[in-house]
Amino acid sequence: MAKQNQNNSQTMAFQAEVKQLLQLMIHSLYSNKEIVLRELISNASDAADKLRFEALANGALYENDSELKIRIAFDKEARTVTISDNGVGMNRDEVIANIGTIAKSGTKEFFNSLTGDQAKDANLIGQFGVGFYSAFIIADKVTLTTRRAGETEAVRWESAGEGDYSIETVEKATRGTEITLHLREGEDEFLSDWKLKTIIRKYSDHITLPIVMKKSEWKDGVEVPTDEDETVNRASALWARSKNDITEEEYQEFYKHVSHDFESPLAYSHNRVEGKQEYISLLYIPSKAPFDLYDRERRHGIKLYVKRVFIMEDAEKLMPQYLRFVRGVIDSADLPLNVSREILQSSRDVDAIKAGSVKKVLGLLEDMAENKPEDYTKFWNEFGRVLKEGPGEDFANKDKIAALLRFATTKADTAEQNVSLKDYVARMQPEQEAIYYITADSFAAAQHSPHLEIFRKKGIEVLLMSDRVDEWLLGSLTEFEGKKLQSIAKGDLDLGKLESDTEKETQKKIEEEAKSLIEKIKTTLGDQVKDVRVTHRLTDSPACLVSDAHDLSGNLARILKAAGQNAPETKPILEINPTHKLVKRLETETDTVFNDLTHVLFDQALLAEGGVLNDPASFVKRMNSLIS
Repeated sequence: MAKQNQNNSQTMAFQAEVKQLLQLMIHSLYSNKEIVLRELISNASDAADKLRFEALANGALYENDSELKIRIAFDKEARTVTISDNGVGMNRDEVIANIGTIAKSGTKEFFNSLTGDQAKDANLIGQFGVGFYSAFIIADKVTLTTRRAGETEAVRWESAGEGDYSIETVEKATRGTEITLHLREGEDEFLSDWKLKTIIRKYSDHITLPIVMKKSEWKDGVEVPTDEDETVNRASALWARSKNDITEEEYQEFYKHVSHDFESPLAYSHNRVEGKQEYISLLYIPSKAPFDLYDRERRHGIKLYVKRVFIMEDAEKLMPQYLRFVRGVIDSADLPLNVSREILQSSRDVDAIKAGSVKKVLGLLEDMAENKPEDYTKFWNEFGRVLKEGPGEDFANKDKIAALLRFATTKADTAEQNVSLKDYVARMQPEQEAIYYITADSFAAAQHSPHLEIFRKKGIEVLLMSDRVDEWLLGSLTEFEGKKLQSIAKGDLDLGKLESDTEKETQKKIEEEAKSLIEKIKTTLGDQVKDVRVTHRLTDSPACLVSDAHDLSGNLARILKAAGQNAPETKPILEINPTHKLVKRLETETDTVFNDLTHVLFDQALLAEGGVLNDPASFVKRMNSLIS
């Protein structure tokens, strides 16, 4: 993989995914070339933030130079643009890890989701976060020279963005990173003082560090750089400015900086809190889910600042897991500058900041759901399954979160999750006391479940729940506005006042007449079942399986098993429909056929609810003997 020569220079192959990403990016994002500068400046800003944080514990890392800045320069003759910073820098291993490979879980899934459609793929690449690699959109060769703060050895990395890169040890007097872009043919617009300054002010005005360039003056109609520096951006923390002083465009660009997302956010909330705690929060709801949303080890989210000094990213103590899609900054005036993850774990100030920030995010979502339903639908389609983790994680806000949830139901009978519990309750039948639901491992399995038959016949709406997280949700969300959530596949179904006296009488009569048949089926199935009884649920199917009221549902047991966890051993209850011709046939059959038909009915009921047969061969054999 690596070729090495005398002067400690190695040629190394890019990881396959990097090669693929570079090709995609150069072609898909070519129409948005200005983002190159934005991404590289954003990385330089992050490097300065990291140095500030590390220097809290070790001031020597500043090397007598604590004035952090980013410098942009260009050379018309050499056709290069250079972005340099005096941030934390990188050592050889970090360069290889950060640039030669993409060390992100979910990378494979990301590449599998690419379509070949350039416009769609450009969005996906944006979600992936391209950062440094964007340089190759306008450069056919990139040279990076870097020295880590506190170390003496510097490295130079160089690549033409094809299959490999070279890396060698060099001298560098100052810490930090310098990136030189050797421009492609036709990219001379970037060799203009005016053009570069316009891009910086447009995309990076909010960066808290000064972005410095040489002043230019016009001589004989030509732009000539002078020796005098000027700061191009405003270099003040955007979140600390007054709301009236910030344009919509600045809010959008700041979001792209903190999130490394290419798309604008759906909504944001900017708040200054004063009182017991003093802090500022600027929190965003993205419009697209990042590719690694379900990787609970991912390292991004909220950036924590103390008095404008960056402390850490992904401060998980500031936002619960079920809101892990939220991006933005929180800047506290009360926390100590040397705050550590350990202090965050047990700080009352942090708990108060977290509680206030969660309320702001939930309020933002409530407002969106009420006043911008189309945006809320977009949000739900991207993040709904994550929000469903909320009631189990955040008891204090359980009711607020429950009101934000959306479900598919039998009313529209489509997979679209667009019914709120409030909508459901408003449509409940006059005598209805419970919110009914069914869980299954796919929407089709829920929609076609035999358990729904009596509900469809009576026009009673049922929530169709098929996300894996739904079982976890239902462990915590047991009622809404005083109405109990009740599974239609658990316990003994009692429709109460939704059944007429005549229907109840008929049901009793059927149960009486089926007593001996029930006993015979019970004997035949033995310890495969907990019980056998006459159904209240079925109108068209011969049989179904239900769980006892306090047992795990069959769906949850299967989810736990698939996750390698031991589910408690529970047996299902078989309910039969004595009016169905297959069940009627049981009454007249010989013992051998009765035995086969009973087992087939049980296996069919198991398959209908998404279960897996223990002995498929026996099922096929019995089916064949019955139909031959």
